[in-house]
Amino acid sequence: MDSTALKEAHRLIRDAQPEPTRVRLHRAISWLARAETETQDTDARFLFLWIALNAAYAQEFGFENAEREQLRRFVQLLLAHDHQQRLQNILFKQFAGPIRTLIGNRFVYARFWRALREHDSSGQWEERFAADQRTALQAIVDRRTDVVMSIVLDRLYVLRNQLVHGGATWDSHANRSQLRDGAAILGQLVPAILWLMLQEDAPDLGEVAYPMVSC
Repeated sequence: MDSTALKEAHRLIRDAQPEPTRVRLHRAISWLARAETETQDTDARFLFLWIALNAAYAQEFGFENAEREQLRRFVQLLLAHDHQQRLQNILFKQFAGPIRTLIGNRFVYARFWRALREHDSSGQWEERFAADQRTALQAIVDRRTDVVMSIVLDRLYVLRNQLVHGGATWDSHANRSQLRDGAAILGQLVPAILWLMLQEDAPDLGEVAYPMVSC
């Protein structure tokens, strides 16, 4: 389902929705539509998709850990309402290979960068990386959608930070593979997430961080 179909589906039900939900979906679909037009610039496409995701779930912005916890709770709520297992199919059928590659990529692993910044040569990040990989791969085998999706979004959050905080060069060869995979995964996850938010039994996500204000 693309942004056009989502917009039409939203138009039919938006008058019956609470204002925060209506605003979330309107904003998220608009950013998804912008991402869909970006066929050449992978950096831009990834960022527009992440903004669409942010528009869908965020309640307030603050410390990084708090924002990531918001995202994890959002995933849990959506999975409880994903009766057709759309998100599971995306993770385990459409992107099984890219997700395994992403899980094994140290350049989207937050502890790697922390160890590098702090000149930590203890090797602890490598031990944790290996342990986290084992956890993720076992979750794939066990079809633990909640665990796998949280890990994937954690990895993509590191990639998001690199771009947003100027930690990468535009169109750099250094991060092409993770950006291509990340944009492709988000390009399927975001529409599926918005579709779930359009359903009658969709969870209430609370107030938006920046509500509509009349001038």
